[in-house]
Parts: sequence; structure tokens; C-alpha cells
Amino acid sequence: MDVKEFEGKNEEEAINKAIESLGLDRDDIDVEIVEAKKAPFIFGGGKVKIRVHLEEEREELAGSLEPDGDFENQIIEFVKGLIERIGISAQVNISFRQDNKIGVDIDSQDSGILIGKRGQTLEALQTIVNVAATRIQDSHPRIIVDSQNYRSRRERSLIRLAHQTADEVRRTRDSRLLEAMNPFERRLIHTTLSKERDVETSSEGDGLYKRVRVYYRGSRNGSRQR
Repeated sequence: MDVKEFEGKNEEEAINKAIESLGLDRDDIDVEIVEAKKAPFIFGGGKVKIRVHLEEEREELAGSLEPDGDFENQIIEFVKGLIERIGISAQVNISFRQDNKIGVDIDSQDSGILIGKRGQTLEALQTIVNVAATRIQDSHPRIIVDSQNYRSRRERSLIRLAHQTADEVRRTRDSRLLEAMNPFERRLIHTTLSKERDVETSSEGDGLYKRVRVYYRGSRNGSRQR
């Protein structure tokens, strides 16, 4: 189990810092208060330190793989160099090989910085790595960059969000617009709710990051977009 600590003027602020740093939802973290100090009123708020316990995915953390061939070795070295230029110390390993994909795991004490808010920094790193992979080898497997199993936790969080939103839409008979998401995340929402007979989804906005609208079937006309 991985453990990280965060501080705030109160418990809520400390938890919000943890959520933003780790790019997760409140339900994805186990919080333990390790220190709580109250300051005199004239000096403002006090200080609360929390410890966040992150459950590891055992099947995904069975162990790293040795790089196989020049391509994987060059990818590992590229990612190491990229992280070093950011000023972060990290271990970089091949985490899996599957179909036409290769997993690259970045293990660092500063994983929150690497992940970024809602995983946007991690997504940017993955894009850079895949561009570099094209320069190394014309035809190459897609590189999936991860840290602290963020992607699997985020996927579970989005599936839970999809079901919760569908329940809310059924109850209110009104639509709900979710946060901006990348194509993979939007597709996950669409797929999760595709078998729901009374709920539909559509994507709204321009660019890479769009928002998914979930609405009660029959409340409006429109085709589902991916």
C-alpha cells in the first residue's frame, strides 16, 4: 500500500489538496488524520495533516519486466531523460506487454506532480513519449504511461461516476454535463451507459477535451458522439 501525506488549514482543505494532487475522487482514497493543531483565532486557521492510503492493484504490480530489445530500451531511456529534465527523481520500468501496447510505469515520490489534475500531465507525457516512439521506430506499439496505477483507479472512478450520474438523471428527468475528458475517458462513459435503455449520452465541445452530457432518453433528440 502506498502512503502520502498532505497538509491544510482544516481537514477539508487537506483532502482537497490530496484529491487535486493525485487526480482522484474522494471515494478513491482512504484518509487518516495524523495531526490536527488549532491556532488562536487572531492568527487564523490551524493545521491538519492527513495520510492518504492508496490501494495498489496487485495483479498489475506483480513486478516490472526487463526491457525487450532496442526499442524498449530507448523508450525507457527517453522517459528517464524526460523526467530528469522536469527535475523529478523516478524509476522507470516496463509494466506490461499486451496486444499492440506497452506499459511504462513511472515510480516516484512526486507522482502527484507527474499525474497532474485529473491526469492531464500524465496524458501530456504519454503523448510526448508516443511522438518520440515514432522517431525511434516507424511501426511501434502504443505506449501507455502510468504512475501509481492512476489509470486503473481513474477508470473505476469514471465507471462509478457514470452509474451515479445515470441514477441522478433518472430521478430528475434532467440532463447533467460532466467535466471535460479525453477521448478514452469519454468513450468509457459512453460504453458504460450504452446498455441503459432510459439514458443516453453525447459529447459536447471542441478539441481533444470534450464534456459528456448524460440525459434521460426522450427528453431531447440527438445522436451519440464519440
